[in-house]
Amino acid sequence: MSGTVRVYLSIGSNVDRKRYVIAALDALHEWFGEQIISPVYDSEAVGFEGSPFLNLVVGVDTALPVAELSRRFKQLEADNGRRRDAPKFSARTLDLDILTYGDVVGRVDGVELPRGEILKNAFVLRPLADIAPEAVHPVCGKSYGQLWRRYNTGQKLRPVDFSWQGRQISRAVAD
Repeated sequence: MSGTVRVYLSIGSNVDRKRYVIAALDALHEWFGEQIISPVYDSEAVGFEGSPFLNLVVGVDTALPVAELSRRFKQLEADNGRRRDAPKFSARTLDLDILTYGDVVGRVDGVELPRGEILKNAFVLRPLADIAPEAVHPVCGKSYGQLWRRYNTGQKLRPVDFSWQGRQISRAVAD
């Protein structure tokens, strides 16, 4: 596919979690077709007191520019009950963020690339390392697999049983 770029994006929800994650996967499938989907993790809210989130990372190939992706993702969030007037750190039905857009670095159409959360939050780095362990962070030059192996903040993640379109996306692991 010429003219396309691999984009990794994060999906999170802590309100009616399964419903909204499925809504996001359905929309992404409709827009982009084939997706690379990480396992789904249960993670504690970071930055505020709240219900745990379901988090995952999806990879898609697209020729759409960053501005159009951002517009579509914001509309998908709004269509699924996301309120822009809510506090930054609060419960949300659906949170979609562009993590990387190929190897692009810098601010593009209001989106910081690569997204800083990759290096800060287990719920972003772990699923990204699951589906792209050899891909290299375009700023620090280390692979996501290397970054995950060195990651240590104490943030807790638990893989959960999750199916989508008849496919088992992830399985819970016994403690």
